[in-house]
Amino acid sequence: MTDNIDNKSRRTFIGGSVATATALGAFSFLKANAASKTPSAPAFPVFGPDPGIAKLNANENPYGPSPAAIEAITKASTTGGAYYAYKTAQFLMDMIAERHFLTRDNISLSGGSSGLLSYLALAASKKGRILGPDLFWDTTAMSPQKQGGEKLKRTAKTADMGIDLDALYAAIDDDVSMVCVCNPNNPTGMKVDPVKLKEFCIKASKKTLVLVDEAYNELMNMPEENSMVPLVKAGHNVVIARTFSKIYGLAGMRVGYFIAAPDTLKWINDYGMGGYSLNQAGLAAAIASYNDEAFLKYSKQKVVQCKEMVLAGLKANGLQALPSETNFMFVDLKDGNAEIFRQKMAEEKVHIRGIYRDYNNWSRVSMGKVEDVARYVEAIPKALEAMYKEQQSMNAFLRTPNKSILSEQDVPWNYDFG
Repeated sequence: MTDNIDNKSRRTFIGGSVATATALGAFSFLKANAASKTPSAPAFPVFGPDPGIAKLNANENPYGPSPAAIEAITKASTTGGAYYAYKTAQFLMDMIAERHFLTRDNISLSGGSSGLLSYLALAASKKGRILGPDLFWDTTAMSPQKQGGEKLKRTAKTADMGIDLDALYAAIDDDVSMVCVCNPNNPTGMKVDPVKLKEFCIKASKKTLVLVDEAYNELMNMPEENSMVPLVKAGHNVVIARTFSKIYGLAGMRVGYFIAAPDTLKWINDYGMGGYSLNQAGLAAAIASYNDEAFLKYSKQKVVQCKEMVLAGLKANGLQALPSETNFMFVDLKDGNAEIFRQKMAEEKVHIRGIYRDYNNWSRVSMGKVEDVARYVEAIPKALEAMYKEQQSMNAFLRTPNKSILSEQDVPWNYDFG
């Protein structure tokens, strides 16, 4: 990337009317000086985590793509990489539709579910406000707000950190164009009772559009029993979001989809790029992975193993986490600060998430490779000790003991990939 910037700068210096010898000399000096301090760019990019880093800050499956997906990626890239992926997309749509006793018209694909979720948020914002619980994966729902639209309408927190469906329903008024529910929820990892969620979706969808984000459905103990997909076939005003980025191990291949009524999908797709956001390799990997039960079983076993390791490590350090049916856990640091804890873990080369909104003492850790989760567990006591020392030092300096030092507003905002 440095070389590209330098080349662009070189063209600017030479092509401009002020390209004097002095300027060129200065440019040569700066480039030489920079080269002496900056290591040369690698010959090939690093596609995964940097060497030596335990990457536990995104909800990816590091054991994917599966062997079948890798074989499909190679074949698709070799024979179809030069062509747009319309036929491949239709093949995958038919597979998804067949599983749920629907038709291709009920399915819409995009480069990861984030694309469709953003399109939906933009479309819904034209009709009114978007409603959601206080804490959920709101990155795409906030897309209109980042473009000058209205802020999300949120319901109050609950004592047990779950989603208060009654409060959500009560908050639906004539100004609400869509209500969002993540099940299981992110970042808490907790599921919503399927019977209560079904009742909510049916009655709420009579008043407004209901989005149920099921990105982590396949990681649940009983995926089909917890899914709201049957509500689409029953004709309710519900959109279901799914993705191949989680248990299928294809986050980098970018394939996600919606399940909804055909008219609803047409309305949403008017705000997007359609098939132009899709690629042959990702679609081929998704097709090969969709019915790969052996790989899904293996991946779930690894997640369960890692969560047991984390729970044991937390207990040994006097901490606990919320019950999770996902590949991540929400850890209660008690009087600790999640952002400082994140920084101290990073010093141990373990990457986790920091503060969400004003949940200052809640820290999210994703389940990665077993050896990386073991490094997280091993680093917990050292990171906690360093966190408390820094909090004490900062509190003493600010003369505000027991006050949270850092909040989400103090941390540089980055796009949350989940």
